[in-house]
Amino acid sequence: MTEKTPRPASPDYVERVNLAIDHIVGHLDQPLKLADVAAVACFSAFHFHRVFQSLVGETLAQFVKRLRLERALYMLSHDTSRSLTRIALACGFASSSDFSRSFKQRYGVPPSAFDLETFRTQKRMEFQDALTDPDCRHLLERLPPGQNPDGFEVRFREIPARTVAYIRVLNPFAGTGVADYEGTSVADAARRLETWAEARGQADGQWLGYMWDDPEIVSLEDCRYDVAVEVDHVEPAGEVGRFDFSAMTVAEIEIRGAIDLEQRAIDWIFGTWLPSSGYVPAEHPSFESWIGRPFAHGYEHFELFVQLPVERS
Repeated sequence: MTEKTPRPASPDYVERVNLAIDHIVGHLDQPLKLADVAAVACFSAFHFHRVFQSLVGETLAQFVKRLRLERALYMLSHDTSRSLTRIALACGFASSSDFSRSFKQRYGVPPSAFDLETFRTQKRMEFQDALTDPDCRHLLERLPPGQNPDGFEVRFREIPARTVAYIRVLNPFAGTGVADYEGTSVADAARRLETWAEARGQADGQWLGYMWDDPEIVSLEDCRYDVAVEVDHVEPAGEVGRFDFSAMTVAEIEIRGAIDLEQRAIDWIFGTWLPSSGYVPAEHPSFESWIGRPFAHGYEHFELFVQLPVERS
């Protein structure tokens, strides 16, 4: 695979590549031709290919195939009712054999022989190392299924269709750690978006953070995190993009505490609650729905709702 060396880009290029990424994410189950994606980003196909690779670090074909395979791994992890054929088609592969062939090229074995638990454990260790200081690593140990030491309770919420303004952070775990969370790219993005929203009278909407990728499946440097705020209307401009979410049902847990409490809530909702709930994850990212503005209580204490979009299995 081509080594990823993304370069700094002009705001206009960031805006247009974000448009392309949003289109890809929303249409992974459909054919994604270079010319069509380039048209969404208002580039010629030739120039788009070069710009996309320069900013993202992968060609369009590499990026699309990786996202499809990672979505398939996510489904294998959290929706065991789906057959490999259904997963293949839902992720944009032409057939189960096409899916198996692509999967083996990336992971070395076909999906039927893949040791998902070992893979997720390794990724979890990388995540813990990146997010905490060595002395605090134990705080993010995976919560075993069936355990709920914090007494988490799920409640359901119906979220209407909404529009958000966002700033996208690539590789959001770079430079993180309990001691220096204030200086992270996510915190910087939140401050920039807050300034943008205040200037437009939009800062009092619902603030959100959402990860498009599961760090127990996706390499940390490939993860994408959006800091966002609900708005009445916005046109993409520079690094501030727009995304329209359809209505959804979310299972949510209220969190008031440190980052380890949030991670235990995520572990519990996926590892204990979800398998016996009669629900499966919907085609939306999981959300941090902030109580107030992001980091309103500092960088070690968080007040928010963890929200998992779900649908009946």
